[in-house]
Amino acid sequence: MTIEVIVGLPHLNEGPILQRARMMQQPMLISANCLSRWRTASGGWREWQGWRTGQLDNAHGLKSLDLDSAGYVLMARYGGYPWSIADYMRLAASYPFRRFAAADYCCEAEIANDRAEVLDRISRTVATNRECRSRAADLGIIDRFMPVLQGRYPQDYERCAEALAWSMLPGAVVGVGSMCRRDIDGPDGLLAVVAHLDKILPNPGPRLHLFGVKGSAIPYLQPYAHRVASLDSQAWGTAARRDAHRRRVSKSDELAADHMERWTGAQLDRLSEPHRPLAIAPSPVPKTIPADPWEAAVEQARDEMRALIESGDLAHDEVTGGWIEEWAADIYRERNNAA
Repeated sequence: MTIEVIVGLPHLNEGPILQRARMMQQPMLISANCLSRWRTASGGWREWQGWRTGQLDNAHGLKSLDLDSAGYVLMARYGGYPWSIADYMRLAASYPFRRFAAADYCCEAEIANDRAEVLDRISRTVATNRECRSRAADLGIIDRFMPVLQGRYPQDYERCAEALAWSMLPGAVVGVGSMCRRDIDGPDGLLAVVAHLDKILPNPGPRLHLFGVKGSAIPYLQPYAHRVASLDSQAWGTAARRDAHRRRVSKSDELAADHMERWTGAQLDRLSEPHRPLAIAPSPVPKTIPADPWEAAVEQARDEMRALIESGDLAHDEVTGGWIEEWAADIYRERNNAA
């Protein structure tokens, strides 16, 4: 099997980049954020105003077009999604995307800086996957829906996959998030996550799409080509920006299109490089149960709430610090009474 290289596009404006993309006939991907309309409010912040679906008319002639939910960019810039899941699914239904990713909550260290936050974001990812899948079925586009797994450690992705077992089916393509800033090697590196998922997912079962993976990882991923369906990146845009800065010229779309074509060719060449095996040392997930009885009760309360969020019986936004403490107090009293 061959790993598919999907090229990320910055926009769908008619011009050199889109013309080159049509000529290349390589699978393409667009972020939901690139199709957003914004306005600057009186206080100076940006307000989301809906979708620019008219731009999708320019996608004619492309080999294929996938849709990403833009989770990392939105979390980094705005602290969350500025639109609802219903809004996002209307965009997914507005064009015959080959695949559209579920909305998810990324777990990079820049976004989730402690273990509790990582676990919260995994639960939210399970919940948004569930809602996206339900709405996709109602809209008649379930066949193009791509679930997304999230986590920090390999075992986190296993936890997410178990919660989304209804989507881990043979022939399905499942996205794997929080990959773009991850090292290739190491106990929580890219290869460790892929190897662990390959081990625990059914065989035959789903294949994986890796979001934002560096091209240098391709030779190491080749031994997992039976499991890895595709990867995407827009790294060529960074290369174009650096080149323009070095040459002291404008980063024109013509210059960017040249970089996109060269970058894509380089990634395709990497597919024919010799496979590079890499030893993977497993690493245990850090323990999250505190020794202090009250802190342990708080952590149990959080775990119970996460389970309810994942099942759809509780919305994450309903959870408050005061409610967590009340829940923990009940657990704490029950433990003391039992003792």
